[in-house]
Amino acid sequence: MPPIVGKKGNVKARALRMMREMPKSSSWDDVMYRIYVRQKIEAGLADLTAGRTHSHEAVRREFGVA
Repeated sequence: MPPIVGKKGNVKARALRMMREMPKSSSWDDVMYRIYVRQKIEAGLADLTAGRTHSHEAVRREFGVA
């Protein structure tokens, strides 16, 4: 799979490339899952780039594991 970071361009071309890389036996659920995961990864990387992160210690405190 090609790198995701910094790619905001042609979504259609990236989706077509992703579809070509999938097995011929893929179901609609497989396709939708890949799109969903790709969106979540891109959103997470955008948050990371923008500095929207939490330290390990802060997360442990929030969940009462500290």
